[in-house]
Amino acid sequence: MTQTAATREWLRRNLFSDAWSGLTTLLLLGGVLYWLPGLIEWTLVKAVFRPDAAACGAIEHAGACWGVVAEKYRFILFGRYPHAEQWRPLLATVLLLLVIVVSGLRLLNRSGLFAAWVLALPAFFLLMGGGLLGLTPVGSDQWGGFPLTLLLATLGMLLAFPLAVLVALGRYQSDLPLLRILCTFYVELVRGVPLISVLFLASFLFPIILPPGISIDVLLRVQAGIVLFAAAYLSETLRGGLQAVSAGQHDAASALGLSRWQAMRWIILPQAIRAVIPSIVNSAVSVFKDTSLVTVVSLYELTGALSLALAGDAEWRSYYLEGYLFIGLIYWIGCYSMSRFGADLERRLAAGVR
Repeated sequence: MTQTAATREWLRRNLFSDAWSGLTTLLLLGGVLYWLPGLIEWTLVKAVFRPDAAACGAIEHAGACWGVVAEKYRFILFGRYPHAEQWRPLLATVLLLLVIVVSGLRLLNRSGLFAAWVLALPAFFLLMGGGLLGLTPVGSDQWGGFPLTLLLATLGMLLAFPLAVLVALGRYQSDLPLLRILCTFYVELVRGVPLISVLFLASFLFPIILPPGISIDVLLRVQAGIVLFAAAYLSETLRGGLQAVSAGQHDAASALGLSRWQAMRWIILPQAIRAVIPSIVNSAVSVFKDTSLVTVVSLYELTGALSLALAGDAEWRSYYLEGYLFIGLIYWIGCYSMSRFGADLERRLAAGVR
């Protein structure tokens, strides 16, 4: 089959397989042709890219003012972190991203990955907080922007996953009725409230019930709230995976002489996790995006940092749209990277293939 014939066959099969498919394709194509020229004109042709507020004002929003990103990008990316010390959150972010990428691409063996994480996380906190090795101390109330978003999302999933496994096993396998009741109560309680209420409780109510003289950093409280919230949803995903493993696998493990917990560790749980990889990746994406809610408790991650950057500057205050598009691009890159990692993991493990 020639290339032209192959292309024609692909178009017929995917875009014009029947009348409704062809009509939908033509409508979508018409919409693209109608809206795309205007979008290109606004984003590129008439846009202002230099940090010149007067030039942006002169075009009166007929084009995008990307100059607001060029002017405020450091505040958006690093929040209120001291300007002279912003090399530290930059280095901390690059270090943590490097470990995440190495983990996703599996460039190290299990021991190497464990060592990388053990070194990277303390290094991240050391760079951000300072107080040692001659680094100026910076309180967590000044952390913000992308490093804070990355920290909350990464620790949120890293700590939520083992807790979710324990809760899922408690509901699925435990012979102790009280333990099953407690696990069920925890899951249903957390799933019955929005994340924003959990963050409010962690930020404002929890300090009230602590004994006098005891104080826990707000960042730690918020991180704990995100972990508990994510673990409740993730535990139900894992419980579904456990239920999807056929009874024959349990029988085979017993026939091999494995104990109940050995069978769970080596046979059942790996198959359950493999079966729900798409849902686990979906949970990671949700946690990454949900970190934007911490703004309501005065932790200024990406979206909060943008609000701080523009709220007090009359020259750039009217260009929120461009700022949010810039932040949206960062979120999209992060979410798309996670989805590609999940798809690659599915292919390597042949998930969904019997």
